[in-house]
Amino acid sequence: MAETDAKSPRERYRAQVRAEIKECAWEQIATAGASALSLNAIAKRMGMSGPALYRYYAGRDELITELVGDAYRSLADTLRPLSEAGAGLEALAHAVRGWALADPQRYLLIYGTPVPGYHAPGDITVISSQIMGMLLDACAESVPDGPAAPLEEHLAGHRGWAGAHPAPPAVLHRALVLWTRLHGVLSLELAGHFAGMGFDPGLLFTAEVDHLLGR
Repeated sequence: MAETDAKSPRERYRAQVRAEIKECAWEQIATAGASALSLNAIAKRMGMSGPALYRYYAGRDELITELVGDAYRSLADTLRPLSEAGAGLEALAHAVRGWALADPQRYLLIYGTPVPGYHAPGDITVISSQIMGMLLDACAESVPDGPAAPLEEHLAGHRGWAGAHPAPPAVLHRALVLWTRLHGVLSLELAGHFAGMGFDPGLLFTAEVDHLLGR
């Protein structure tokens, strides 16, 4: 018997209402940003009282955590098949962009401006570390030989952001540079800063990927 079939009608109803709350939350985020997320406004939109909605989510932070977790899991699910198939950095980079363009608000929630006063719990960090691990795996296949740069010497003792991944400092360096520069281009594109400039952001992103890969 499927897991959904094993749930009681009350459990299925609760799951349905929570999903509807999240849909309304995404619409609100798209309109006013995550910092303006209001459970009371969502309750009004759904024809519920504020106290009734709080039976499904204890507060704003719990709802944001649910949305952030969904976003990270979605990105991880997008990248994992590529990573497991041995895809290189180019394929991973373009997969991230495709995922971001499909739902910009989902991308901006996890990689855009932090929500004031919100701190993600540890289990969210675990999911984001899995995504970084896939990037580190790909970077390990293409790190040039050479003397250690100052950043690599620094990262040897400051590698908590990489989780338990055993990547050497040179791989950490490459992954960090790739991650920050590609997200820089994506964030500018999704925030609309290229609008009206008259060029194709996709070609800019491809050019940046090529440059980072030494082409």
